[in-house]
Amino acid sequence: MISKFIFNNQYLFDELPESDKDLLIRVMKTKNYRKNEAIFTDGTKPNGIYYLNEGKIKKYKVDNDGREQIIYIYSSGEFFGYSAILSQESYGDTTSTLENSVISFISKDSFLEIIDQSPVFSRLLLKSLSHEFSVMANLIAVLSHRTVRERAALSLLILHDKYKSNNFQEEEVLISLSRVDLANMVGTARETLARILNDFKQEKLIRSEGRKIQILNFKQLIHIANFY
Repeated sequence: MISKFIFNNQYLFDELPESDKDLLIRVMKTKNYRKNEAIFTDGTKPNGIYYLNEGKIKKYKVDNDGREQIIYIYSSGEFFGYSAILSQESYGDTTSTLENSVISFISKDSFLEIIDQSPVFSRLLLKSLSHEFSVMANLIAVLSHRTVRERAALSLLILHDKYKSNNFQEEEVLISLSRVDLANMVGTARETLARILNDFKQEKLIRSEGRKIQILNFKQLIHIANFY
């Protein structure tokens, strides 16, 4: 059941025919980004799309009080920023790096040309976009009806699946997210999150070292999240 809400890595690029990959590679301009560096911001006009080679990206909204709510996390292998071009609108959210990242940029003109030439790429992008919107809608619906403790448990389960995408041994999966970002994902104050994480540690549900968190008891965490 929990798979409905996972921030799943799409690996869209790997599903493309070699000829389509070549088209994209020829027009990609790759750049290194530092942690906490903005990629695009809410309300700005798109001039291209992005492909995440390495790292993690958060997608978030800021409310009228300046509070940040993380609504999606991208990891390596995902395209992002293309929905605004397809809808011919400004960006409706902001994205920035959660860690040092390597990102490729494809200009708007090149992107639209490739869309016209590659029905496979078009189909996979629509599939990816549908998945992303489904995840966001489900996550918002679930979190809006949960206590802070339940939201914290569910967020940790979601993040575990996101961070395990590049790991082979599940027992070694470490969630590496700042407490500020985790609090923004849960939708609570940092101090409240700290108390809940401490409770989880005392209950031997998680262990933590610095900013890194490892889940120890999935069954109990799922129970706390009230999610079956």
